[in-house]
Amino acid sequence: MNQPAFTNTTVQFYPKGNSNYRLIALWYFLILLTVWNILGHLYLGFEQPWIAPFVGVGTAMLMTLLLDWVDSRARQRPPRFAGGAANFINLLVPAIIPGFACAMLLYPNERMWPIAFAAALSIASKVIFRVPLGGGRTQHFFNPSNIGIATTLLLFPEVGFAPPYHFTENLVGVWHWILPIFILLTGVVIHGFFTGRLPLVAAWLIGFALQGQIRAQLYGFPPAVPLMPMTSAAFIVFTLYMIPDPATTPLHKWRQVLFGFSVAMVYGWIQMMHWVFGLFFALVAVCLVRGISLHLYYAFKGQKELPAQTAPAAA
Repeated sequence: MNQPAFTNTTVQFYPKGNSNYRLIALWYFLILLTVWNILGHLYLGFEQPWIAPFVGVGTAMLMTLLLDWVDSRARQRPPRFAGGAANFINLLVPAIIPGFACAMLLYPNERMWPIAFAAALSIASKVIFRVPLGGGRTQHFFNPSNIGIATTLLLFPEVGFAPPYHFTENLVGVWHWILPIFILLTGVVIHGFFTGRLPLVAAWLIGFALQGQIRAQLYGFPPAVPLMPMTSAAFIVFTLYMIPDPATTPLHKWRQVLFGFSVAMVYGWIQMMHWVFGLFFALVAVCLVRGISLHLYYAFKGQKELPAQTAPAAA
């Protein structure tokens, strides 16, 4: 009996459905986060313990292997990690990225279980929260790193967000400019050529500046104040490596613009409500609305197609 093969629906969210674009983008993100974590703990000034990235990455990899094994048994298909070293490594690359992100962006002091919890939830969310794509296919709609971090910050008030200054704390002189510019330029190249998400990034930046000026007019503070977060390395990380996740954002350009602009507007509203961690919760909210919309769209589409499918049988 032929066993069903696994189909990676994430590929269709890249330009032209090109699997090579996906691999290039994933490996770029992985190499950048690996180098940044090594330099961060050695020199830049990361304040988490050295064990933190090992806990985050290790938990994410174990959760990925476990869930893939369970799914392969349930669907009677070969595990994705079977069939050679390339399959095994390429399966783990999307897991290592949120593992690094949770360890780098959360600050639980000496406790490591919040990082493990966030990393495990990041991977599990890809299985728990899914939307239909038609043809029996489904896709996760929450950014894994973001939902893991946001949920951890919400459930455990004793856990905080890593201080933004620690990304460049020990840099001196011109290096304060070189590092952010390098990350910015390489991120623009990746999104311009391999993910096609530059319209989303541009809409997010324009929307962020606009909501900041609206709040400045409403509350009477200097117009430059709400724009200050845009100068930090942490904001660049969020802008280029969390919001434009190809697997959880639209591929169509105008839908990308709507998505990015919506995140900025929700963030502005959260700021007006004086809630903390607005960036993470704004992205969660917009992803949730997009997920519900996709569920409703395909449910309505299925109801319209049902009479057409049953008509020949009735005849």
